[in-house]
Amino acid sequence: MTSREDFVARFGGVFEHSPFIAERAYDAGTIIEPLSAATVHAAMAAVFRTASHEERLGVLNAHPDLAGRLAISGGLTEDSRKEQAGAGLDRLSAEEHARFTELNTAYVEKFGFPFIIAVKGLNKQDILHAFEHRIGNSAEQEFETAALQVEKIARLRLEALFAGH
Repeated sequence: MTSREDFVARFGGVFEHSPFIAERAYDAGTIIEPLSAATVHAAMAAVFRTASHEERLGVLNAHPDLAGRLAISGGLTEDSRKEQAGAGLDRLSAEEHARFTELNTAYVEKFGFPFIIAVKGLNKQDILHAFEHRIGNSAEQEFETAALQVEKIARLRLEALFAGH
């Protein structure tokens, strides 16, 4: 059986800067061996869904702005850097960067957490379209949408871990 320490070391960063998700999943006894992306995701997503509103908001706020200051300064986690680069967010024109900055600012002011989207398979136009659409959501709709995106990001990260990438 995988030890708690090894499990948290391997999967603690799957939910951005939120190792408590992996810790609680392990402690709940829902981690079934042999480990797979699907079973680990199911256990961790269940913990995320049952966390308090404040804890879930903390997970949302742990995510960086898309094409934001952390990306520019090199302060993203390796997973976030790769994900944003894969969508072309590291190669924005000055105008595109200005639009992302404008949307990031408006979004955080409205919702109190950064815009979160699983960028794998998307390009910058797809992301801008989703950004412009979702900014019109109610606070409740957007909290749930962002939470679902966090779970999708976690699933994609787990699939990459299990595939050895």
